Amino acid sequence: MTNSLRPYGNRRTPLPPAQSPAPGVPSPRTKTRQSDRPAPSGKRRDAFFDNAKYLAIVLVAVGHAWEPLKGDSRTLEAAYTVVYTFHMPAFIIISGFFSRSFDMRPDRLRRLVTGVAVPYIVFETAYPLFKRFVDDDPQQEISLLDPWYLTWFLVALFVWRLTTPIWNAVRHPLPLALGIAMLASVTPEIGDDLDLQRVLQFLPYFVLGLCMRPEHFHRVRRRSVRIASVPVFAVALAVGWWAVPRMNTAWFYHRDAAQELGAPWWVGPVMVLALFGCSLLLTACFFAWVPRRRMWFTALGAGTLYGYLLHGFVVKAGDYQGWFEHSALRGPLGWTAVSVLAVVLVTLLCTKPVQRVFRFAMEPRMEWAFKRDAAELARERERREKRETREKVSV
Repeated sequence: MTNSLRPYGNRRTPLPPAQSPAPGVPSPRTKTRQSDRPAPSGKRRDAFFDNAKYLAIVLVAVGHAWEPLKGDSRTLEAAYTVVYTFHMPAFIIISGFFSRSFDMRPDRLRRLVTGVAVPYIVFETAYPLFKRFVDDDPQQEISLLDPWYLTWFLVALFVWRLTTPIWNAVRHPLPLALGIAMLASVTPEIGDDLDLQRVLQFLPYFVLGLCMRPEHFHRVRRRSVRIASVPVFAVALAVGWWAVPRMNTAWFYHRDAAQELGAPWWVGPVMVLALFGCSLLLTACFFAWVPRRRMWFTALGAGTLYGYLLHGFVVKAGDYQGWFEHSALRGPLGWTAVSVLAVVLVTLLCTKPVQRVFRFAMEPRMEWAFKRDAAELARERERREKRETREKVSV
């Protein structure tokens, strides 16, 4: 995640329900800190969430850059495993948090179509065409039913957001979502259409985001949590290093059932619960280190979907052209250089100039495709009448 996690496009994020404080505003019992005060000029964007989105998308790009190199090093693969444990869950939790007020109102449905469905169609077509020409593979098929590389997230976000009213209505949404994910992990018959395994197995993170309130994020942003997160990440790296020869990395992708990974069926539900717990722990540690104040990269958090969808072309070009096979990249210095380049690349792709160039594909204006909502027309007519009344009074 309109952009990756800006479910309402260029509109300001709506305030949450009155019983919970708005993002960036502490609860009445919490001492107000300078970094937690609302932004001036009436802006309601919380720097914390934009910072978190940017840092999460950086980890996504770095992880994709590591993928062609990790087979040469147990250490790099351990780091890759740790990153894959929490970077997408963090991204998805924030997506759910900012989808809490989604309903079937016509304007929100229009934004869902133009900001999620249309980019999916565009990039699901563009990536196979890119492979045809850059990898000289004219047989590469184009299929809207088989999400290609990064586009699965758009399918998932579309489905999750459409089902948001249901999750807001049921009594125990998170246990229900976990149950669905566990059932999916033992059902290989689901197949690959629309990458439904990922949609269902990542579902609990989105539902968790729907259930969260601003104060939950404040709890993990305490100094004590930041200090505790250091040994937690150290232990996670050690466990990742130990698990490299013993565990299939595909478990972290959540795209296959247990039977497809050569495991007994009962391992699927166990792994869903185990990875959910590990992901939440590392995600909390990640959130603890996200800056709360405005940083030089805060504004880039509004363009994370651009960075997410566009960086894949460069990574895939490198894979097709053999860039990652260079001997200079087979060592710590090479891994560091690739990581830095990935960070620079995705940072540039989140900037305003790139957003202006690719807005036609990511946030197209499609008023011609939709009927005018009667309520919207009434509001527009009311605003016009008020404006005319003010003009008459001023005269």
